[in-house]
Amino acid sequence: MSTKNGSIAICAPIAPYAATRRAVRKMIGQHGAFIEIHVATPLETGEARGRKGLYAKARQGLIPEFTGISDPYKVLDNPEIRIDTSNLSQMAAA
Repeated sequence: MSTKNGSIAICAPIAPYAATRRAVRKMIGQHGAFIEIHVATPLETGEARGRKGLYAKARQGLIPEFTGISDPYKVLDNPEIRIDTSNLSQMAAA
């Protein structure tokens, strides 16, 4: 954990389960600040932007446990920051 050494770590996982997010917050919080950022992108927007055809493959059942398609996603209740990217360019969202 970088925070216990006085540095910053930025992680960008897809974290579909609230219990996992709570566990990570608790683990990191022992060593420093934890800021949860929800990059809110509706499923339809993600599918439209997808370049690799992964959503189509997931809908065909070719990719099991695909978040938002065949695997659930629990929207974050209280992130410190929420960025709705549905009407933003990548640069504006960043």
